[in-house]
Amino acid sequence: MDIRAAYSAWATTYDTDRNLTRDLDAVVTHELLASLRSGTILEIGCGTGKNTAFLAQDGAHVLALDFSEGMLAQARTKLPAALAANVTFTVADLTRRWPCADGSVDLVVCNLVLEHIADLASVFGEAARCLRAGGTFFVCELHPFRQYGGSKAAFQRGDTRTEIPAFVHHLSAFLDAAAGAGLMLTRLREWWHPEDRQTPPRVVSFLFAK
Repeated sequence: MDIRAAYSAWATTYDTDRNLTRDLDAVVTHELLASLRSGTILEIGCGTGKNTAFLAQDGAHVLALDFSEGMLAQARTKLPAALAANVTFTVADLTRRWPCADGSVDLVVCNLVLEHIADLASVFGEAARCLRAGGTFFVCELHPFRQYGGSKAAFQRGDTRTEIPAFVHHLSAFLDAAAGAGLMLTRLREWWHPEDRQTPPRVVSFLFAK
């Protein structure tokens, strides 16, 4: 099953399936972006909107992109009515030019997306293009240490387990892609879920500045 079809199939249970990586991602996002949610935000790979409502608080406008119609359908239904005017959901293929004007956003947010994209340089290039001077690119991804052990996004339907195609990106690959796009690393952190403190880190987060 290809990536788009897999996420559309997963959409109805994505938020309720046991998923420690998804849960930790939310904690990381809230901790690191609580002070950065202002102005205009571009959320790439928004999925079911698991972080969209948080990003849209305090009057920020969020352009939320995803290539799965199934995921976007879930995101639209779960967004609180009070925040609906702050969010625009749009179908987009992140491997192509994003539907966003040059230098038009203050913050680009990317959660658990890049393992499914082969070419990091194109994503970082688009993030740099869309960001205003002084803007921030936030990335939170499954840690490559987990990928080395075979971990990847997957879901269960009855007796059938569907693993979603993924690409392994080493930590240096993120840094090289950022440097190539003219973005500067301001913070890198590794994170563990409380249930797996004695294992390799579950996710890694980056903050890059334009």
